Amino acid sequence: MPSVTQLSDGDLATSFVAGEPEALRRIFDEEQRAIYSYCRRFVEDHAADVTQEVFLAAWRSRHRFDPAAGSLGGWLMGIARFKVLDHVRGRYRDGSTPSADLVDHFADGGAGEREIDLVGTQILAAQVLEDLDEPAATWVRMAYIDGLSHAEIAEAVGAPLGTVKSTIRRSLQRVRRELEAFDDGR
Repeated sequence: MPSVTQLSDGDLATSFVAGEPEALRRIFDEEQRAIYSYCRRFVEDHAADVTQEVFLAAWRSRHRFDPAAGSLGGWLMGIARFKVLDHVRGRYRDGSTPSADLVDHFADGGAGEREIDLVGTQILAAQVLEDLDEPAATWVRMAYIDGLSHAEIAEAVGAPLGTVKSTIRRSLQRVRRELEAFDDGR
């Protein structure tokens, strides 16, 4: 049997759900930076504690993770979203109570909650873009950051239009899959 460092993402998720501690360690190594950055954006000095709570909650509820519903990274970010909201709303274990203004800002569906969702989506999308192979990463950036059409990309890189279209489509499907688990948690 291959070591956990050699497992595919699907096999890693299966090992995680099965309760293999090495799988949790690898997932932590791969995902903790994004989760910590996300938590730090909203809970600043408590980001390490909230990040730890995310991974603890994930480990405790690993049997609920469904790879068919989205990626493990998206699922973890969905857990982080709830942990951040709990902390901001003052229901975190330290017993602190935030100001009324802060509670209103982060009330269900309020501006603060939409910001939490947006930042989570941005972090996940950036992470997927970073993980895309070339030329897919460059072509997606050209299309969605630089605003070029598929035809303009094909002309600029000297690739067939059909290849550009299919590569971008597959890449966007990967981004969508990454975001599905996060979206399902809302």
